[in-house]
Amino acid sequence: MTQTILHFVFTASGGGCLVQAIAKAGRHDQVVASFDDMSFGPINPAERSLRAKWVDTELGRADWESCTDDSARVWDEGRFPNGRKVAWLTRRSAREYAGFLEWLWRLGDERCDVVDLTDVTISYDPEDGPPRQRLAFGLGMLAPDTICEHKMWDLAEPLDATAREQHLNRWRQLRSENAPLRVIENHELVSAPMSFFDSSLISFVTENWQRVSRIVGQCLASGTDDSLPVNDLLLRARINALVESGCLEIRGRSERDIFDSEVRRPQAKAPVVD
Repeated sequence: MTQTILHFVFTASGGGCLVQAIAKAGRHDQVVASFDDMSFGPINPAERSLRAKWVDTELGRADWESCTDDSARVWDEGRFPNGRKVAWLTRRSAREYAGFLEWLWRLGDERCDVVDLTDVTISYDPEDGPPRQRLAFGLGMLAPDTICEHKMWDLAEPLDATAREQHLNRWRQLRSENAPLRVIENHELVSAPMSFFDSSLISFVTENWQRVSRIVGQCLASGTDDSLPVNDLLLRARINALVESGCLEIRGRSERDIFDSEVRRPQAKAPVVD
């Protein structure tokens, strides 16, 4: 009997890309993707209802638990008894790496393989000039044709005991800190406060009105060459927090989506003349 291959992916975009690549290759592997983002919220314990309540309170999204329903399969099928388990990760993404660490934590002593894209490079053809090399970064950043052409599933290697313990020690430390955020800093996944991205957001705000979507987009694009952008849901929530604290002014605030609003730096009030 052919062994079932289960691919565990920790972003929805990465899961979609891999599903398409597997179909193009004529393979019959299964893909299980997590829609949760373990780079923010409580992780000790990482109970879904607690995390959903945190997201509602801190990020203003009330439907997080229903949006992450499919993520439960990642943890349930992590113990799939007869399948070969292949986890995809990159240590350049706080979301992907944190998701992998939680999956590995729950996996216990079961064996697994990993495709670590952290330092993987792929070739591409620019409009001008010869083929070049670039970092793969993460699964969701790769076109299905690229994944298929490079047969990137062949990069899977057994997770050895030393690497496994290093990963688990990192997650054990992060769980003990149970901080609001986990971010990539100096090539490491570390705990961070809710205000971690505030200074970056404020740096893109001027005295002129600008759409919140522009500010968030600029902050996302300003990430280092070593890491992938953070969740824009978090950045939107931080814009709201900065408005509430008086660090920013806002107009056109919408209950539906702050992206409809505009922000600027606070303006000095003109003195009152008697």
